[in-house]
Amino acid sequence: MPQSPLEVWLLAARPKTLWASCSPVIIGGALAYGDAAWHTPSFLAALVGAVLIQIGTNFANDYFDFAKGTDTADRVGPTRATQAGLVSPAAMKRAAWIVFLLTLVPGAYIIFRGGWPFLTIGLLSILFGVLYTGGPYPLGYLGLGDILVLIFFGPVAVGGTYYLQAMTIHPLVVVAGLAPGLFSVAILTVNNLRDLDGDRVAGKRTLAVRFGRTFARFEYLLSILIGGCAIPVYLCMEAGKHYYALISVVVAVLAIPAIKTVFTSSDGRALNDVLAATGKLLLVFSILLSIGWLL
Repeated sequence: MPQSPLEVWLLAARPKTLWASCSPVIIGGALAYGDAAWHTPSFLAALVGAVLIQIGTNFANDYFDFAKGTDTADRVGPTRATQAGLVSPAAMKRAAWIVFLLTLVPGAYIIFRGGWPFLTIGLLSILFGVLYTGGPYPLGYLGLGDILVLIFFGPVAVGGTYYLQAMTIHPLVVVAGLAPGLFSVAILTVNNLRDLDGDRVAGKRTLAVRFGRTFARFEYLLSILIGGCAIPVYLCMEAGKHYYALISVVVAVLAIPAIKTVFTSSDGRALNDVLAATGKLLLVFSILLSIGWLL
C-alpha cells in the first residue's frame, strides 16, 4: 500500500495506463516530423494536455465507480484510492476538476495554434472523461467505452497532434491513429474482462458483460493483431515508403504471452499483469513505428 500522499495520488493516476495518452502523441509527432512539419511547442502542448485529460478521467472514474458502488472491497483489480479509503470521495472529486482545469494551460496554446475546433475537441474529451462513469447514464456502463477509447486515444489524438504541427491533415494520418486506438481498446478490454463478474453485479454493461468472456478475449486478440500488424502494413503499402516502420509488427509477437494469459486465465492478478504489459506493448509499438517511419 502507498506510504505517502504522493504515492497515493500516483496510484490514483494509474501510471501503468498513461501510455495510452502518450503513445498517439508520439506517433502523431513522428508523422509530422516525417513530413518536415515538426513544431516542438505544439508537440509538448499536445503531450501534456493528453496526459492531464487522462489523469483527470482516471480520478473521475475512481470517484464515480466508488460512488455508484462498482468498486467494492471484493475488487480484484489494482487498488482504487477512494474505495480503499486512501482519499476521501470529496477530495478525489475535487482533484479531478483541478486536473481538468490544469488542461487550460496547454489548452490555451493549442487553441491559439490550431483554432477553435480544438476547444471543441478538448471540451468533448473532458466531457466524455466525466460521463464515462459519471452522470445518470454513464457511457462506460452502457458499453460505449470501447468506441470512445478507440476514437479519442486513436485518430483524434494522432490527427490532432499532426494537425497542430503541420496545420493540415490527410487520411493516412487518421488511419495511423487507429493503431494506438486499438491498443488502448485492448487495455480497456483486459480491464473489463478482469472486472466482468463485479461489473455484472453492479449493472455495468461493458461489452465483456454483454457478450461474455469469449467475445472479450477475441476483442483483445483482434485489437492487438489489427493495431500491431494490419495497420503498419497498410500504412507502408499506401505510402509506398517508410518500410522500416514494419519493425513495429514485432510487438504482435511480443504480445503472445499476454494473449495466452487472456485466453487461459480469469485470475485477477494475472490479468492485472496483462494490463500493465499491454500498456508497455503500446509504448514499444509507438516508439518502433515512429523510429521506423523516420529512418
